[in-house]
Amino acid sequence: MKRAYIIVHGIVQGVFFRHNTKKTALSLGLKGYVKNMPGGTVEVVAEGPEDKIKELIEFCKKGPEGAEVSRVDVEFGEASGEFDCFEVSY
Repeated sequence: MKRAYIIVHGIVQGVFFRHNTKKTALSLGLKGYVKNMPGGTVEVVAEGPEDKIKELIEFCKKGPEGAEVSRVDVEFGEASGEFDCFEVSY
């Protein structure tokens, strides 16, 4: 099990990015959270099988309709097991 810390840059707030990321992560069986950050980015922390995390990263690179992703930063680590589900954090 792996953990990915993902920062998504671009026009990613106000375009249902969090909702669609949660929906995608849940369909992949991942746990963690997604939240808007003060600087206009979206932060995603996801834990689960590495191949499923990579699928989520591919979603983050394009986002939902209306998003304009300019860059995605990813750091991998070991899963902590601290999450029970995947949710939108505020």
